[in-house]
Amino acid sequence: MLARRALFLLPLFVIGGCATLDDLWSSLGKSSTPAAVPLEDRPLQEPIDPNSFFLESPEQTVIGEPQVVFAREEDTLSDLARAYGLGYDEIIAANPGVDQWLPGEGTPILLPTQFVIPNVAKQGVVLNIATKRLFYYPAPVDGEQQQVMTYPVGIGRVGWETPLGETTVVSKAKDPSWWVPASVRREHAEMGDPLPAVVPPGPDNPLGHRVLKLDMPGYLIHGTNTPYGVGMRVSHGCVRLYPENIEILYTLVEVGENVVIINEPYQFGHRDGALYFEAHEPLEDDALPAEERLVQLVDMQVDATGQPLNEHLREHVRAVAVDPRGVPVGVVQYDAAEYMARARVVHHTVEVDPDAPTLTEVREMMEEVEAEIAAEQEAL
Repeated sequence: MLARRALFLLPLFVIGGCATLDDLWSSLGKSSTPAAVPLEDRPLQEPIDPNSFFLESPEQTVIGEPQVVFAREEDTLSDLARAYGLGYDEIIAANPGVDQWLPGEGTPILLPTQFVIPNVAKQGVVLNIATKRLFYYPAPVDGEQQQVMTYPVGIGRVGWETPLGETTVVSKAKDPSWWVPASVRREHAEMGDPLPAVVPPGPDNPLGHRVLKLDMPGYLIHGTNTPYGVGMRVSHGCVRLYPENIEILYTLVEVGENVVIINEPYQFGHRDGALYFEAHEPLEDDALPAEERLVQLVDMQVDATGQPLNEHLREHVRAVAVDPRGVPVGVVQYDAAEYMARARVVHHTVEVDPDAPTLTEVREMMEEVEAEIAAEQEAL
């Protein structure tokens, strides 16, 4: 059952207002396509599998499709994110102006369940910390399409960055003990929250029930006992997944599997001959300036005729990058509204947990978390 009100939020992520989904698309650029069929008039369909996709050709680098669900009165965006295979930051970015605590009965919520896959070899585990998403490529069977599995992840916060580079999985463990690093123990002691040298398996263990150890000392891919932090910068550098997702990944990833960790907030992808651009907010401690990163990437792109992108298309890409929503937008169409026009309206699948804390209790939890984060930042 999904925890209903357990949100781990920083002040940075608290937004309000009553903007509609129309505001999103108008903010991304001018629309040049006919008006889309109103959401309420579209057929209600079953949600797509948010974690597993197959590539129709080796050139395809865009997977999934956008979806829309109508919120219930008791929903939070965190509830919807977990139910539909998304991380917290992803769903917040895709729904600007929507109250993350109580979107409201009947509010259409965009589910950004279409992704540009990273521009690296399609093998093993690939982590893009900028998009806070993991991709796994099972070894293909002869004659079958390449499978891509993808999951949202939590990554290291400022001062505890998740490292970049290429490594391997060196070991696996079920129900692990957490040997707390001295630096983490020191940080918690300074905040008046001392930790033991070893945290045994159980509900208080932040590693959850499954761990993949990397050939980077001190860094792991693991589950979590605080799933509401998935999709955010909240860890001490490790990569955390929803408990249900690490269970699947654990069974598939073998010791010796290759792992590549990249930081790419801007990505171009191709599908069915069309070019797409996906933009995320660059990490605040990114060493490469966002504008420089974008110029380098755009200079490498060509249109359907093989020519460099003209100034109109470059301007369109820049406009999307300035107001990033984390959704693949058609480039050649010069139209951001087409993403919404493609959205699949789906059934509501969030499960209700009657034992979850109330909204008032969660707000109190958030205040405690904000105070803790502020104290940690002062100590850095």
